[in-house]
Amino acid sequence: MGTGIERPAVTGFHHVSAVVSDVETSATWYQRVLGLQRLPATFPHHGEGPWDRDGAALLLDTTTGVMIELRRGDGTPAHLAHVAFGVADRATLEGWAAWLDTLGVAHDGVADRTEPTDYATLEFHDPDGIALEFIHFPRV
Repeated sequence: MGTGIERPAVTGFHHVSAVVSDVETSATWYQRVLGLQRLPATFPHHGEGPWDRDGAALLLDTTTGVMIELRRGDGTPAHLAHVAFGVADRATLEGWAAWLDTLGVAHDGVADRTEPTDYATLEFHDPDGIALEFIHFPRV
């Protein structure tokens, strides 16, 4: 653009916040399926005072630092189309498919895609129907 200013770097994905119907059910599911650790959570940017223990949960992947916040819905419509997690290779997708099978979590199987480029995905849903995806984009 010729502004003389360079675009600052983004270091990566940090967290996603999902509105769910039952925080405890969803937190237990994410802990069981994705191996996330539940954090004691009181964060000032989440409203007035400490979180309502029944109203929210913060879950952490201790390997990557990715976090998922779960918040109880207040009756207003909310929508999260999907969340995609990157994986190292197609074999890892197959590993996740096998893992989901052992937990009885329905999924669409590993699918190879060609548009807009070659990649592979594994799609499934959380207890509220939020679409989740593991995806591998080979480096081109």
